[in-house]
Amino acid sequence: MDAIPQRLEGQVAIVTGAGGGIGSAVARRLAAEGASVVVDDLRADRAHAVATAIESEGGRALSHAADVSRADEVDGLFDAALDAFGDVTILVNNAGLIGQTCHLLDSDEAWWDRLMAVNLRSVYLCSVRAARIMAERAGGAIVSSSSGGGTRAHRGEAAYDASKGGIEAATRAFALDLAPYGIRVNAVSPGSINVAPDVPEDVLRSRGMGVPLGRVGVPDDLAAAYAFLASPEAAYITGVVLAVDGGMLAQQRSPQVDIFGLDRYPRFGSAPVGAA
Repeated sequence: MDAIPQRLEGQVAIVTGAGGGIGSAVARRLAAEGASVVVDDLRADRAHAVATAIESEGGRALSHAADVSRADEVDGLFDAALDAFGDVTILVNNAGLIGQTCHLLDSDEAWWDRLMAVNLRSVYLCSVRAARIMAERAGGAIVSSSSGGGTRAHRGEAAYDASKGGIEAATRAFALDLAPYGIRVNAVSPGSINVAPDVPEDVLRSRGMGVPLGRVGVPDDLAAAYAFLASPEAAYITGVVLAVDGGMLAQQRSPQVDIFGLDRYPRFGSAPVGAA
């Protein structure tokens, strides 16, 4: 395995929703690249576990439990980061609700408002607080977690998809407002990512059949993309949404219903991934 680059020495990162899955992988990757990391999660025990894992691997971390849909708790999170590490140079807006499926005709305002608060208002609150710190030092990076639902639709996920579309629009707008202050704002759009440890292999294979690269992703597939966008190597990149999805958004139809199916692909040694 290639050595992890040390691109983030001296940086201080806050990662929201970092108690598991994608957020945990991102927090650990940023720490491995040299950043001091504030691991935020609404679940204090999970945030503590990730911070402890980072420290056991030789990194610097602080755990914090905040509901980032609330301005007062966002202020507490940033104050804790400043007290511990003296600065905030990277923000990863990863906190969000998933799995809140509801058909539009069965929905109510509480369902809509909760998803908007956790998934979208949190991005505004955290980004503005971070930007005010970063503007004083004329530099910083903000990376938010979007979804394929930001540009395509899931059934039963109207509020979720609207919140992710809002994140992508906010990414572009924040990037323009903050560029003169040396602050870059980007987003990552994950595809089908497996964050559960005990999913049967046959289920993963079935899910992977609709992905051009032939498999579902894992959190570590994403972590390097977040670290890159936060790093000096992305110094001329702002206002973009980077899809890390195995090619899902690039395809119009899944292989199962495409007119030109994988069974018609030429063979070179072995059959194409997913072909019968």
